[in-house]
Order: sequence, then structure tokens, then C-alpha cells
Amino acid sequence: MFTQRKTILSIVAGVSLALSQSAIAKDRVVHFYNWAGQIGSNTISDFEKSTGIKLVYDVYDSNEILEGKLLAGHSGFDVVSPSDSFLAKQIKSDVYLPLDKSKLPNWKNLDPNLMKLMATHDPDNKYAIPYVWMTTGIGYNIDKVKERLGKDAPVDSWDLVFKPENMEKLKDCGVAFLDAPTEIFASALRYLGKDPNSTDAKDYTGAAYELLEKVRPNIRYFHSSQYITDLANGDICVILGWSGDILQSRDRANEAKNGVHVGYQIPKEGALVFFDTFAIPKDSENPDEAHEFLNFVMKPEIAAQVTNDVNFASANKEANDNFVKPEVKNDPAVYPKPEVMEKLFTLQVKDPKLERVITRTWTKLKTGK
Repeated sequence: MFTQRKTILSIVAGVSLALSQSAIAKDRVVHFYNWAGQIGSNTISDFEKSTGIKLVYDVYDSNEILEGKLLAGHSGFDVVSPSDSFLAKQIKSDVYLPLDKSKLPNWKNLDPNLMKLMATHDPDNKYAIPYVWMTTGIGYNIDKVKERLGKDAPVDSWDLVFKPENMEKLKDCGVAFLDAPTEIFASALRYLGKDPNSTDAKDYTGAAYELLEKVRPNIRYFHSSQYITDLANGDICVILGWSGDILQSRDRANEAKNGVHVGYQIPKEGALVFFDTFAIPKDSENPDEAHEFLNFVMKPEIAAQVTNDVNFASANKEANDNFVKPEVKNDPAVYPKPEVMEKLFTLQVKDPKLERVITRTWTKLKTGK
């Protein structure tokens, strides 16, 4: 009887252990917080099939939203996608886990030149990988803008959105701006011939604010993702926005064959170029799975899928060399020409005191209070 009971207990224990191991395997998960519209059409499903890891996906549309969650602690995310200048600030706040590069064999596929640029925000490339890069510029409904401003409409200049006389004529067809103070103020300062990374608070509360206040009555809304659909549908005619999003609008309109023709221009005065990165929060509960995800998206064919699907330039050299479609790679709106690249600038980390000034000034601009 004792032997029989012992055998039964051994069987039960073995079954319990097997079930426990099975449950652990099934529980492998990555909680991923990413920019809206910034992932390949099959990236999530391909990752889950390839690794057996479940990917829980959530989106946001501003760096400020992500930063608030990270600095509050216990974000609940395993991989996040801060833009480069915000990454640099957050590294100083000690919110990220150093990457274990021994778990990232696909690191070799990243563009070494872009990695050097990234190192200005992330010394020694310790905490993040560059995912995609893009510019901030002007998206527009080609026909509606031409109707209101003529064939010589200054679509290649910040004049289009910063001159009140132009904005007054565009008001009826809808103008929107990003809800992103750092990008908008930097663009305004560049237009004014000032340092887009000015450390003088008066440049923000004075010259830049005054410029934006004059056109504020003609801005329909501030939002960092709504414009993708609105521009594609013809509900707005101009957006000061991000290149990849605007090109998604262009592609959606073309696919819908709705008669909306969308253009994108990097203003001749110069514009912001930035990276969106992937990093692992220090409080991640699944750091091993997070590393598996980062390694997966550094596969050149996976990185290229994102660029081919949503028109964000890839930071993956092997993807650009071998997998990005020629029509995307040769599109100057996605990969700007060298002479345009020379006029692009990056954002630098600002002092917290100046950040508060910028935030207050932005709120005043949007609300009038």
C-alpha cells in the first residue's frame, strides 16, 4: 500500500511539475508600449509565432505621456520607445535597464553611423537601440492648398504655417499641429533664425510664443495621431507633423482612391530629425523576453517590414541594403537627400527648469490661459 501511494504521489508530482512548467512557458510575455502607427503589419504575429512569447501591445502619441509613466515608476511595460532626446533625459533619471548585448546577436545589423549619432544621447549605446528615424515637417492636401494659395504656395517653407496671412486662407480647410511642445517650439525658433535648442527661456516665452500666438486662431486642433486619418480623409488640409505619419496618410488616401492627394515637405529653412528607440524599463518584469523582442526586431527582414509598411526610415543597415523596397528607399520624404540632411538638426536635453517654462508656455498657447 505504501509503495502504491508513493508511486501515485510521484505521478501526481510529475504531472504537477509538467503542468507548472507548461504554465510558465505559456506565461512568457512582453508588455510593449509604442508609438501609434509605428509597427509593421505582421511584426507582432511573427514575433509570437517565432518565439512563443505573447506580446501585449499598447500605444501612445507623445513623449510626455511615456515619460510621465516611466518617472512615476511601476510602468508595467517591458519595452518602450522614447525619442532620442527624451531617452537622454530619462537615462539621467535612471529608469532604464542596461542592455545585455550578449543576448542581442542581431546588434551587428544596426547602422554604425547612426549608432554614433545615437551615442550623443546614449553614451556607449548602453541603454537603447535606434528603431526608426524621421523628420518633422509639413503635410498637406496638394489640391486644397493650391486652391487657396495658388500654384506657388510655399509648401517647402515654414512660411506656410507660421505666416498669419497664409494660415488665414487655410483655416477653412483645417490646419492641425502636433501636440508636442519641444518639436513645435524648436521649429518656430529655427524659422526665426534662432537656435532651435536655445537655453534662454525668453526665446520661448517671447519670440517663439508671439509667433505661434499669431497663428493660433487658425489652428483647428493640437494632436499627435488624429491627423493621420484626418489628412487621408480630406478633413484637414495642413499638418505640422511627423514624416512617417504623414506618409501613412498619403498611402491610405491612395489605397482608398478617395481623390485626396497628400504631399510632404521638409522646410527649406531646416527641420528636426530624430530617432525613436527601444529601451527596457528598469522595473521590467520580463527582461529576458524583452531582450528576445529587441533581437527579433533587429532582424533585417523584420526591420524592413516596418519601413515598407509605414514609411519610417530604418536604422538597420542590413535592412536598408537588402530588404527595404526601392521605391521607399528612393523616396526623399523617407530618406532625405544629402543636401537636405545638412539642414536638419537634433534636439538636446534641456534643463528641468527650462522644461517647466516650455510646458507652461505651451499650455498657455493651447488654452489661452
